[in-house]
Amino acid sequence: LFDKRNDKELLFIRDLFRDIDKRNGKIIFVGNGASASLSSHAATDLTKQGKIKSIALNDHNLITALSNDYGYENWIKNALEYYSNINDLLVLISVSGESRNLIEALKYAKKNSIKTLSITGGSVANSLKSSSDYHLWTDCNSYNIVESIHTIWITLIIDLIVGKMSYRVN
Repeated sequence: LFDKRNDKELLFIRDLFRDIDKRNGKIIFVGNGASASLSSHAATDLTKQGKIKSIALNDHNLITALSNDYGYENWIKNALEYYSNINDLLVLISVSGESRNLIEALKYAKKNSIKTLSITGGSVANSLKSSSDYHLWTDCNSYNIVESIHTIWITLIIDLIVGKMSYRVN
């Protein structure tokens, strides 16, 4: 979890988030289930504590309206048409890296020159990890463990942006 390779990767992602912000882009987080919850947590803390504009695409009205009209596998792709631009970074969070709706969103982002970061577990050759511009991957198949590691990584990146491990949040 905290070896030298991960240290370098987490610092790289911190700098990537800062670069997106400097280019007036935003960080767009998306996931399913617990990864959707982590997306909300990440977007809120990155915006509030890290001062980097971020959103999470997981509003239930948005999901159900777009899923109804375009199919569940396409709702994120369609949401990206409304909410993304070329300066943004799409962060796809998934334990398996094989969620069809996230894969379709990744394809849309690549087609439209939007940078992508996948945060996954499962197979080393999972679809999101294999096709994203950047990735954080943990070698584990246990959902609870992978979700916990993803939470630690994302909150640690935010702390690295803030520049200290302990700080007031108001």
